[in-house]
Amino acid sequence: MRRKLMMAPILVLFFMGAGLKARAQVTYSAEEGKLPFTVGAGVTDISDDWGYENPRQVGITMWVDWRLPFMPPVLQGLGIEFEGRDVNYATPSNLPGHRMDTGLGGPVYQWRRKSRVRPFAKYLMGIGSIDFPNGTTYSHDTRAVFEPGGGADVRVWKSFSVRGEYDYQFWHQIFGPHDLTPNGYTFGAVYDFGLRSR
Repeated sequence: MRRKLMMAPILVLFFMGAGLKARAQVTYSAEEGKLPFTVGAGVTDISDDWGYENPRQVGITMWVDWRLPFMPPVLQGLGIEFEGRDVNYATPSNLPGHRMDTGLGGPVYQWRRKSRVRPFAKYLMGIGSIDFPNGTTYSHDTRAVFEPGGGADVRVWKSFSVRGEYDYQFWHQIFGPHDLTPNGYTFGAVYDFGLRSR
């Protein structure tokens, strides 16, 4: 008997609620689109950390950033970056044949708020290949490379941004007990597939 008495008010509330006008959300619930990744390329000016003169070289860098979906608000912007770099241009005359290639990946965090400027920090790990002049047959080596870095993307038009970053690499104990620490700046352009244009 009690069930029948409770069921009647529940059914009345249900049908009253079904008859009310439904309203849609009129603003975006998030900033991300369907594809949460960014691709881009840039030009690198890097200090080789080589010898007493510490020469600089130019290279090409490519990025692919993938942001982890469905993260709690404090972790939105956490993702994985893959970076490929070829430092092979503007080689100093005292280092003929000098070249550094790296393929790295690791965590990246970008502060993705409603601003045109989106700073980021990253720590990448991977493999590096180096060719260097030497009087012997030993003129190439491959090592694990670690790279902390940071920078910012500045949106210029819809999903296109310019990127500037500073990276500091560690090639552990490549020539004895000391690390090779090339470091430098990269400037380029990126396209964000997940950014909503407003």
